[in-house]
Amino acid sequence: MRPDGKHWFDDPRHVTWLVRALAGACLALVAADPLYDKHGHFGWEELFGFHGFFGFAAFLLIVLAGKPLRKLLGRPEDFYDR
Repeated sequence: MRPDGKHWFDDPRHVTWLVRALAGACLALVAADPLYDKHGHFGWEELFGFHGFFGFAAFLLIVLAGKPLRKLLGRPEDFYDR
């Protein structure tokens, strides 16, 4: 943290740069997929970009499942103050 109390992520340019760098790394990894020999246990594991797309779908499912779970398992804000 800098002496003025601001963090590196407080600047929107830095956040934009980081998101673009991560997206570029993901695209580079998917583009490199046909360059190596895959030995999947199942046939669909050898499809182009399977592991990347599967990981993203699993992440999306977990995030979307969290919203109804929050309503189901959520407690009032002062639950532990009682």
